[in-house]
Amino acid sequence: MSAAIGAIGINLLTGATGQLSMGHAFFLAVGAYSYVFFSAEPTARLSGLGLPTGVAAVLAVVVAGVAGGLFSPIAGRLKGAYLGIATFALIFGGQHVLFNAEHLTGGFNGRAVPELNLFGFSFGDTPELIVLQVPFGTLERLWFLGLVLVALSMVFAQGVLKGRPGRAMNTIRDHEIAAGVMGVPVARYRAGVFVLSSMYGGLAGVLLALVFQRTVPEYFGVLLSLDYLAMIVIGGLGSVGGAVVGALFVSLLPQLLTKYSDSIPLVAAPGTPGGVSPAEAARILYGAAVVTVVLFLPGGLLGLIKKIRLRPPRLRLPLSPPSPSPETRSPHVP
Repeated sequence: MSAAIGAIGINLLTGATGQLSMGHAFFLAVGAYSYVFFSAEPTARLSGLGLPTGVAAVLAVVVAGVAGGLFSPIAGRLKGAYLGIATFALIFGGQHVLFNAEHLTGGFNGRAVPELNLFGFSFGDTPELIVLQVPFGTLERLWFLGLVLVALSMVFAQGVLKGRPGRAMNTIRDHEIAAGVMGVPVARYRAGVFVLSSMYGGLAGVLLALVFQRTVPEYFGVLLSLDYLAMIVIGGLGSVGGAVVGALFVSLLPQLLTKYSDSIPLVAAPGTPGGVSPAEAARILYGAAVVTVVLFLPGGLLGLIKKIRLRPPRLRLPLSPPSPSPETRSPHVP
C-alpha cells in the first residue's frame, strides 16, 4: 500500500506535469525517519520527542512537504534531465545524513519504529484482535489502514487532476510555452506539484516504516527511486489508477518469483546457487516491461486493461446468398 501512495505522488509530478524526479526515495526517508524521531522516546544514544504517534505521523508528512518546499525553487526552474540530475543528488546527500547523524537515525543499524496508535486503537500485535475467528496482527491492521489511505490518496489526486490545477499541469507537460502564454504560472505550479509529491512520498515512508518496524538507511537508495519510476511507466503515466496498477506489479513480482522460484527456469531461491535471485529476476523483468510499455503500450497496463474491457465482442452474422443481378437473372423468372 505504501508503494501505491508513493507512486501516486510521483505520477502527479512526472506523469501529469512532465517533471522527472530521481529523488523520490529521499522523501520516503524523510517521512519514515521523521515519524520515528517525533514518536520515539529519547534514550542515552538516540534522540526523540515522544509525541503521540498519530501526531507524529501527521508531522512527518508535513516535514516531507517542507523538505520538498526547500527544493521547490530549483524544481520550479529546471525540467527534464536537469531536474532528474538535481533530484538525484538528494539521494546521495540523504544517504550521507542517514549514515552519519546517528543520534537521529541510528546510523547503519537504523532505529526501531514505535507502533501506531490512533484514538486508542493499536496497530500492533497487542491487544489481541480476532474478527470472525481470524486473528488480526500488525500486518493485517496496517493493511486495512493502508487501504483507506490509498483510497483517500486516489480521491484527492483525482480531484487535483480533474480540476483547474490538473488542466494547468497537463498543459505545462504538453507545451510549456503555450501554458505561459495562456497565463499559467509555470514555475509556481511546478514547485507546488513538487511539494505535493513530496508529501505523498512522506506518507508512503511513514507507512513503510510501520510495516518494516525498523528504518534502515540502505533501503532508501537509488534502487527505490528507480522502482517508483518503473511503477508509473508500467502502470501508465499521468493516470492515478495506472500508478496503483504499476505499484501492484512492481511490489508483487519479487514475491511471486520467490514463491515459485523452484518451478521457474534460471531463477533460484534466495541464498542458493544455480540461477539469479528473485530480486535480480524481478529487476530484469521491470526493464523488459518498461521497454514493452514504451514501444507497444503508451497507456501502460491500465490502458491495456481498458482496451480489453471496452472492446466490443465480434458478432458473426450468417452469410446470405447474394441476390442475382438483373443482367444474370433468368428470362423465365418474372
